[in-house]
Amino acid sequence: MKKIALVAVLLFAVFAAQSKETNKETGIAYVSTEKGNAITLVDMKTLTVVGSIATCKRPRHMMLMSGGAQLMVACGDSNQADVIDLATRKSVGRIPLGDDPEAFDLSPDGKLAYVSAEEEGALNVFDLAAKKLIKTVPIGKEPEGVKVSADGKRVYVTSEVANMVHVIDTATFAVVKNIAVGKRPRRFAFNADASELWVTNELGSSVSIISTVNFNVVATVPFEVKGMRQDDITPVGIALARDGKTMYVGLGRANHVAFVDVATRKTTQQVLVGKRAWGVTVNRDGSKVYVVNGLSDDMTVIDAATAKALKTVAVGRVPYMVVVDD
Repeated sequence: MKKIALVAVLLFAVFAAQSKETNKETGIAYVSTEKGNAITLVDMKTLTVVGSIATCKRPRHMMLMSGGAQLMVACGDSNQADVIDLATRKSVGRIPLGDDPEAFDLSPDGKLAYVSAEEEGALNVFDLAAKKLIKTVPIGKEPEGVKVSADGKRVYVTSEVANMVHVIDTATFAVVKNIAVGKRPRRFAFNADASELWVTNELGSSVSIISTVNFNVVATVPFEVKGMRQDDITPVGIALARDGKTMYVGLGRANHVAFVDVATRKTTQQVLVGKRAWGVTVNRDGSKVYVVNGLSDDMTVIDAATAKALKTVAVGRVPYMVVVDD
């Protein structure tokens, strides 16, 4: 356990140092809009829209690339990723990602992209420099969420139909274990020392907590929202607070974000946001939680300390995810 924590801390320190050297931080929140084929830019100080970047068709999942100077955007209807330079706000390249790419994660060295291939029932691995597919790993039907361990040795993938999390060894590309979780698992977040992996179960109204030591489910966190039917509580987005004490979970059609105490695994607060609370992200100092609302075409910014919504900003048609660069 201590070794896992030490590795996670060291890797975070290295990444932070590299990012500080190569990225000046734009102070912008980048929101992908599926129907707008664009990335909406929101100034994080004024919480106003300050522009947009045209991109490929149906942009969804996004990540800052190694060094933090570029943003990689997976576009489902273009079957590729768009690479956007944050300084110029222009596309600087496209990378083929196979049919209907949605979620992905990058290797710690930034050289590989692990992409869920929903139609194929597989995890595809791409060499970003060569812009080519190097491996396909068959897994359960309709894979979506993808998460790479801090040391890069494991990739975790959710399967919506199989109701499983697949654990893949990145050295051999073998499936180490298939873990049964709740109904329709979607997204992941590690706890502070990476000893636990939390996975949202969209149709299970819950989060499953997996031990990364023995790959067993050690707990389940159920959700209830007053006045809502269980079917309307559909958790998808999830993010860990910077102090590691709280997990923020977007409850989908329940239009709330749950604050879950990591130690007790109990919900302590629920914050009303927009319609279909989807992607959830935390800013660098942990003071704010950004939530994109897919059916109300906006983003709600929450004050983490008071659990109060500060402002809701219109960001374009069907927002999917937000990446903050502060």
